[in-house]
Amino acid sequence: MTVPRDFQEPPRSRPDLVIGREDLFTAAREQLGRGGSVLLHGPAGIGKSTILRALAADYGGSARTVLRCSATESESHLPFLALADLFGLVLDEVSGQLPAAQRTALESALTGRGESTLQRDGLALRLAVLSALRALAAGGPVLVVADDLQWLDAASAELLGFAARRLGDTPVQMLCAVRTEGQEYDRHLRASPPDTLAVRLGPLSRTQVSALLDHRGYTPLSRSTIRDIHRTSAGNPLFALELGRALAESPTRPRPGEPLPVPTSLRALVLSRLEMLSDEARRTLLVASAGARPTLALLHAAGREHAEAETAQAAALGLLATEAEGPAVRFAHPLISAALYAEAPAQERRAVHAALSTAASDPIERARHLALATTGTDPEVAARLAEAAALALDRGAPSVAASLGLLAARHTPADSVPGPDERRLQAAEDAITAGEADLARDIARDVLTRATVPAERVRAWMVVIEAAGQALGEVDAVFPQVLADAGDDPGLLALVHYQLAWRGLVVEGDFAEARQEAEHAAELAARGGDRRTELMALSFQASTETLMGHPGAPATVKRALREPQDPYVACHHNGAGSARFRWLIMSDRLPEARAVITALLREVRRRGMVESEVHFLRFLADTELRTGHCGRALDLARESLRLARDAGIGEGASAMLASLAEASAGDVDRALALAREAADHAEVDGDQMYLSRALAALGYAQLVAGDPAAAVRSLRRVRELEHGLGINDPARGRWHGDLAEALVRIGEPGEAQDLIDTTRAHALRLGRESVLAVLDRAEALVRAARGEHEAALVRLASVRDRLGRLGYGLEEARAAFALARLRDRASAPPRTGGTPLPGPASYDEAARLFRRCRALPWLRQVDAAVAGGSTAVEPASVAPPVALDALEGLASMERQVASLVMEGATNREIAARLFISVKTVEATLTRVYRKLGIRSRVDIVRLAAGRRTN
Repeated sequence: MTVPRDFQEPPRSRPDLVIGREDLFTAAREQLGRGGSVLLHGPAGIGKSTILRALAADYGGSARTVLRCSATESESHLPFLALADLFGLVLDEVSGQLPAAQRTALESALTGRGESTLQRDGLALRLAVLSALRALAAGGPVLVVADDLQWLDAASAELLGFAARRLGDTPVQMLCAVRTEGQEYDRHLRASPPDTLAVRLGPLSRTQVSALLDHRGYTPLSRSTIRDIHRTSAGNPLFALELGRALAESPTRPRPGEPLPVPTSLRALVLSRLEMLSDEARRTLLVASAGARPTLALLHAAGREHAEAETAQAAALGLLATEAEGPAVRFAHPLISAALYAEAPAQERRAVHAALSTAASDPIERARHLALATTGTDPEVAARLAEAAALALDRGAPSVAASLGLLAARHTPADSVPGPDERRLQAAEDAITAGEADLARDIARDVLTRATVPAERVRAWMVVIEAAGQALGEVDAVFPQVLADAGDDPGLLALVHYQLAWRGLVVEGDFAEARQEAEHAAELAARGGDRRTELMALSFQASTETLMGHPGAPATVKRALREPQDPYVACHHNGAGSARFRWLIMSDRLPEARAVITALLREVRRRGMVESEVHFLRFLADTELRTGHCGRALDLARESLRLARDAGIGEGASAMLASLAEASAGDVDRALALAREAADHAEVDGDQMYLSRALAALGYAQLVAGDPAAAVRSLRRVRELEHGLGINDPARGRWHGDLAEALVRIGEPGEAQDLIDTTRAHALRLGRESVLAVLDRAEALVRAARGEHEAALVRLASVRDRLGRLGYGLEEARAAFALARLRDRASAPPRTGGTPLPGPASYDEAARLFRRCRALPWLRQVDAAVAGGSTAVEPASVAPPVALDALEGLASMERQVASLVMEGATNREIAARLFISVKTVEATLTRVYRKLGIRSRVDIVRLAAGRRTN
């Protein structure tokens, strides 16, 4: 018998569940599949019931019987209510199989026709529940689904716990959810079957909250608003959805600097305890809710004389978190603070801000509170806010600067100089720097509805174009309008032609047109006296010429680096420093490239330039990948991708580089998925330049995955795209060797040789030594395919040494691997009666080099070659990479330090390579020893050799 239930169709909320819960859901489903039980726990609103329903829908079909109960707080005093929900529909089926005493006790408890109690019928009732479950299980598996265990009546909870502990091998599983704070699930776990898996649901990340809101249709919300929702909800999905719904339905958005409006549905959840506070304590908490970083000292300075006693009273009620030490006043949940502020009358809020405008020590905070305490326009308040915005920008907080700039605009009289719209545009430009493109675009379009001054209109159009990112095709219609607004002003035209250069590259896919537009923009900017735009245009021209293989690239780089420099341009991801980095890395000057990009990354982090940070993390990851530090490259690439997804900028480019890093040091399946994601981004944006990069990453991942035919298809398309783009420098994408190798593998050595010859001509002209070495490696494979084994062996040995000298660690390891495989095949007994080639055929060197690089996917290929080959090798090289497995439990920095020790690096050398102090290296090694259960560097070296330590 199957009990009718509402779990048979997939729940409509299923898409919500997988957002941020994929791993937890999979673990719970696998536990149920193994015959175990699951206990979901976490705070209110965290999504337990949603996952419970979805798991029941997924797994319930395999159970013959599903028993369900869902308790409520208002009914928790009614004895045996949950028991009646569970067994009411199956009582007739099981009652005949129970002993008389048990049947009587159970029927009395479920029907209320009697006075059954745990005190009088305790043993009979306990045994009756156990017997009923066993009887049901005799006919097939039973699934007990219980939601909100915390509200289960005490009698039902006791009976279920008794049975659960004694079910043994009976095919009865429990799927339960309980509201907990911290680790309070222990007593519920003790009342569950012994094989129960406890799954705690934690808060969602900002990216996951954004995806959840987007799925529910709350798409008009800006990223800055989503950031506020995430902070206020603390990642709780129910709270986030309620806040998002309230904002989406509200005709007006909160003013800059104000907390989010909290809907009535959430206020009731958090404000009930406020009624137990005294009026004075409530006013003190209101001051704390309005402060950015409230402390007892700040509360005193704002006039709250009895702050200690009043905050202690609030902490006792659970409104404030109790701090063991430190002066901070912290709310138990951010929603309490937001609800308290939203509940207060506007006049009372202004009074609180007025008090804080003199009490706060930080000038930025004082200005913000002054603005929120002031109604109407006030030139003095506006000026103080503008000064505070400039200070915030200088401190590296452009998001704060944008918020303060909008407040300044609101308080600026219409006839002031600068005017309100000029201040709004400055706020929009600060929002661009902070990575809040949607906020910037909204501000600029608002200004365009009023602005008549050409300079303001062009400036606003520039923000709209910048906010489009790589999707310049979406704003293509803007360019005729902005050219008309610019008139014949060379300074304004320079801004337009700089963006037209980007359009030529991204939308038209024409490097020659892009270069000409950038050159023209630089000339116009010089005539107009706009040094910043001149430098940006020169930097763009230099980067374009570098990618084209244009002979003028070095000279243009030098022009872009001439004084006077602009600090913003110097560290911008499209500025002069970035252009120099591209030229260095394509010229095989890897140590200099690393130094340049490391310094740039440090500076943009100091300035809070989010988009530049995304790109520079990617550039540094690319550098580390080329030098063979694949583990560090993977960490950096993942960090870039996380930041890109969080900010909504540079996602395609970061996914592309993350794909390359995953294929080299991580998970090849993930590499394939990321490359396809990057290609999709580029296709949607109409960005042919990054489409070719994404397809090159896809081809590389396909080659590593052992699918050369797919790699050929992807990389042939890259060749077509780059030919159309006018890209002639093979150092730009470095895909040519991969395509040649894949062509050899599918039996097309002739096409491979043609590709090598064509590419070599460009590489020789430009002096790309590493590209030439990789092409020689590919040509050796062509020769081997044609039977020229001796020549191929000589060429591969030379290539390996050349790549090692140039510092391309991963490419060196690939050459060593190709050499070992060729020797392996050549040393095997020939099928045609010839003689095998002399010389050792060992994979030791390739394994050592790949291990040094932490190139795990390539190491697996070495293991497969050893296992499938005919050559005897040393046990240490045949053994699985014990060291790498052991390092997986370490933190990122610990893994890097341990890997370098395995290579034989000293502490000082490790410090230099990782840009940390020797003391940090020593402290990190101490943690490594403790975690690995070893005593010294010698033990790490033993791990590297695949031997056990004592």
